[in-house]
Amino acid sequence: MQWLWDNRDLVLGLTLEHVRLSILPIIVGFIVCIPLGWVATRNRVARSVLLSLGGILFTIPSLALFVALPVILGTKILSDINVIVTLTIYAIAMMIRGAADAFASVSTSVLQSATAVGYSAFSRFWSVELPLAGPVLLANLRVVSVSTVSLLSVAALIGKGGLGYLFLNGYQRDFPTEVAIGIVFILLIALAFDLVLVALGRILLPWAHTVFPRLRARPVADAVAAS
Repeated sequence: MQWLWDNRDLVLGLTLEHVRLSILPIIVGFIVCIPLGWVATRNRVARSVLLSLGGILFTIPSLALFVALPVILGTKILSDINVIVTLTIYAIAMMIRGAADAFASVSTSVLQSATAVGYSAFSRFWSVELPLAGPVLLANLRVVSVSTVSLLSVAALIGKGGLGYLFLNGYQRDFPTEVAIGIVFILLIALAFDLVLVALGRILLPWAHTVFPRLRARPVADAVAAS
């Protein structure tokens, strides 16, 4: 605890950087996967292609992608863009199957009823399909959220990993306290993100609040197992 107090400015700065670099990929990945998931439920070929592509992207080693993107994008290796794009790619790869399953979970009879009462394809999507797919989308977003927070620490190897710096520095100095503090703060960020998403779900999806207690413990557990 004394080391944490003596280095509180460093830890706070790394924590804020970790939060900043994690938020945008989560949001962008979610927004991109909504139309992709919808398309995947409407066409078998598109579903096969999109899910296969997501699986392939997820198998790319994260460190290799962090290093390769500056060459592809023409950015500097320490640019935030490299980290954000890499994490967005993984967010999409992780969530695309869940998004497809979310829209597939909407009953066909409900869709037919909406069409019968006069909903256009656009209004049916926004008023019927998206709200009903919301609980499954949210459950997948929670997994993506905590996984992204965990994965970001790998970027410390190229100098942009937020709290991952504590892992690298603690290992090099043979100082496990620093590593442990990094782990604790990453878990706290992941938990905070998860609680925010649960709160948003209760506000935006009040009809589905009974689903959340059963899902509450899964995202953090899945992220820890994945890391």
